[in-house]
Amino acid sequence: MDNKTELLSKIQIWVADLGVKAISAIVLVLIGIQLARFLQAIVAKSIQKARIDATLVLFASNLVYISVVAMTIVVALGQLGVQTASFIAILGSIGVAIGLALQGSLSNFAAGILIIVLRPFKVGDYIEGIGIGGTVKKIHPLNTTLMTPDNRTIIAPNRKLFDDCLTNHSAQPHRRIDLVFGTRYENDVDRVKQIIWDVLDSDRRILVEPKTLVGVLEWGTLGIRFAVRPWVNTADYEDVYFEMQEKIKKRFDEEGIVVPCELPRW
Repeated sequence: MDNKTELLSKIQIWVADLGVKAISAIVLVLIGIQLARFLQAIVAKSIQKARIDATLVLFASNLVYISVVAMTIVVALGQLGVQTASFIAILGSIGVAIGLALQGSLSNFAAGILIIVLRPFKVGDYIEGIGIGGTVKKIHPLNTTLMTPDNRTIIAPNRKLFDDCLTNHSAQPHRRIDLVFGTRYENDVDRVKQIIWDVLDSDRRILVEPKTLVGVLEWGTLGIRFAVRPWVNTADYEDVYFEMQEKIKKRFDEEGIVVPCELPRW
């Protein structure tokens, strides 16, 4: 009878001790979740003040939240008497296995973070690289979505974009348009240049600074080639490029400027 009483007493003590530990672990987890949310909000606000891409804000804040919650759970398990050392070792082994299996994805992920932080391009930029070109629509940690001028969607791995040489046509606020117009030798050079200047001056999208260049580029087989290099805002580049060629051709026709039969070389 005494043995049963002693056993029952030990069970009661063990249950009471376990209950206290369980309550402590639950309270610890709840506090950890609140702390994780608090730190998540602080990190998000701090990164937003630095005007960093929204994708990185979301990623960094979520990473902080998950890390704090994970550490809290490990501590709570230790509070319950679980051997956390072996538990952490198992998690580490799983992490290594997953890392090896997702090696390509992890390299894309790392490149995506570098793209977001270093900002070689951003959403809305027109870029060319790895044999493709298009307007950046989305930047994800693993890939970047581009929209081509003919409305095709391209999903490019971040690692390839980051490792390759890229041309960002939207990085600068202004761009120079390089045009070449050919005329026959019998046309007066000064008159041709004046006609081109008149067309350029009539377009308000042509910038005063940097200065526009109009000059003789070379003597061709059938005529003289003129280089016309106006500067425009990047957003106006394509419209001005096509419209200027049409306007100058029409003005040449009105003024009786004869153009050679061959097309000018770039």
